[in-house]
Amino acid sequence: MAILIGVSAWLSLTLARGPGELSAVWIGNGIFAGWLLSRPTHLWPGYLAMGFAAELTARLVPGDPVLQAVALSACDLIEVLIIAIAIRRRVPDVGEPGHWLTLGGIATASTLVACAVSGLLAATVIAAMHAGRFFTNFITWYSAHVVGMVFVGTTTLVAQREGLRLVIAPGRRWSFARSMLLIALVGIGAFYFPYPVGFLVYPPLLMAAFQHRFAGVAAGVTLLAIIGSVATVLGRGPFWLVEDIGTAGRIALLQIYIAGGCLMTIPVALTMAERKRLAARVRDSEQRYRMLADYSNDVVVRMRADGERLYVSPSARDILGWEPAEMLGSRWELVHPDDRAAQVEAMADVIATGKPHTEVYRMRHKAGHYVWVEVVTRPMPSADVKGAMDIIYAGRDISRRVAAEQALEASRLELEKLARVDTLTGLANRRQFDERLSLALLRLRRHGLPVALMYLDVDHFKRINDNFGHAAGDAVLRTFAQRLLDCTRASDLVARQGGDEFVVLIEDAELPAAAEVIARKLIATMGADITVEGTTLQVTTSIGIAYASQPTEAATLMSGADAALYAAKKAGRNTCRMQCVDDAETGGLKTDARKGL
Repeated sequence: MAILIGVSAWLSLTLARGPGELSAVWIGNGIFAGWLLSRPTHLWPGYLAMGFAAELTARLVPGDPVLQAVALSACDLIEVLIIAIAIRRRVPDVGEPGHWLTLGGIATASTLVACAVSGLLAATVIAAMHAGRFFTNFITWYSAHVVGMVFVGTTTLVAQREGLRLVIAPGRRWSFARSMLLIALVGIGAFYFPYPVGFLVYPPLLMAAFQHRFAGVAAGVTLLAIIGSVATVLGRGPFWLVEDIGTAGRIALLQIYIAGGCLMTIPVALTMAERKRLAARVRDSEQRYRMLADYSNDVVVRMRADGERLYVSPSARDILGWEPAEMLGSRWELVHPDDRAAQVEAMADVIATGKPHTEVYRMRHKAGHYVWVEVVTRPMPSADVKGAMDIIYAGRDISRRVAAEQALEASRLELEKLARVDTLTGLANRRQFDERLSLALLRLRRHGLPVALMYLDVDHFKRINDNFGHAAGDAVLRTFAQRLLDCTRASDLVARQGGDEFVVLIEDAELPAAAEVIARKLIATMGADITVEGTTLQVTTSIGIAYASQPTEAATLMSGADAALYAAKKAGRNTCRMQCVDDAETGGLKTDARKGL
């Protein structure tokens, strides 16, 4: 740092006319301030001492008086301290790209103030020692220091952060050298030809700023300042075309010329730096999300609203067997035919409402079978068509879960069946019979549909069990149940109450004629022999029938059927009796019984 400050100060003073004159561009303070801001505050005292000593030495070498050298070096030190303290208090971390806009505002304001303070002090010192014009000295000092601080201070900060990568990064070395060579050649030509063509340097300078950002600005403006200063000192360049302005006027024109280069290039460099930072953030963000998508166990898919897949994550290979590239495009055939319409409707709803949906459907595996997937679908702005919406979804394989749910549902249905079906005969049990009877009586109440209830049992069933065993009795009950089913309609309910007791519920028929027809078939069918383990058995049945054509209660109807069955048994079995139930007229079972069949 001390060497840079000393050399730059010596060079600036050497290009000046004499010990009492000021430099057109002062770059040492920019280096000094940028260096301090890149270092911890507790190290500042040492750097301040080295910087002051380096500049003092540079001023004494050309022959400045000791008192003037000390005073002007102190003015520079005050300027650097004002800028460094102001920036450090407001922006502690100057290397954070997110603070650069705030840093630019604070740096600009503090530079204008600090250069004005140091300029007033320096102009006072020079006017006192050399009897010069105070205002001219102030303007010259102020302009030189503002210009130097703006581009050199900024470049020093960036150089401290980026290091040698600014210049010697792979692929940029020769490009950087060519840009600087072009600036130097155009600058030399502009200042050594006796024509006002200094503006020709600005396009190469802008190109350097665009290609190399702050490195291009710093090196380009420095070259421009050196070429312009040397040419002006030697009496060449466009500023000598203006007569009667003197040395101060030419210095002012040179400062304006260099300031113009800074004003054009520094915004370009800042813009390119911000663009690079934003591009890096986008790239990092994209890389993070791509890593999440690529290494997630879920399949992540981005598609258009019409179902054309634009991106499929690699996990599709593990879940569906397809390579991601094989799933791109509109491949609706991969969705199970029974699920396609629902998926099209769900996607349209996501686009229309903007709300996420969760869907479960089947996707065809490359091996040919279908995989159950659960997919969360969300809308997102299209990256290709402005104003359009795309769809992104994440799906996971839930085949095991679906299989478990299906097995659980099958178990539930089986348990429900066991709870409603008699295990021996396969007929409805008492629970199912009670439910159907309640519904039948409700329809009778609402629509006037007649209901008949048959009570049946196997005549002398106890003898079968006692003589032939319970296995034979079970075989008889199963055969009896099957014959009941064969003789009744599909709309009728046949149920086993327990033991050898059975019921038949007949709905929606003209009664009692329908019940009589069924009873005749039952008695005739039950008369056929039953062979059990080589033994032929003759089985008969007794039937009691209760019917109602007007609203009644279940207990009343069941009581009537039981009474009719008792009457059939009393009449000698293998016969049938009927009872008519009419709660509306008698409030109970009628006393007259129909004749046996």
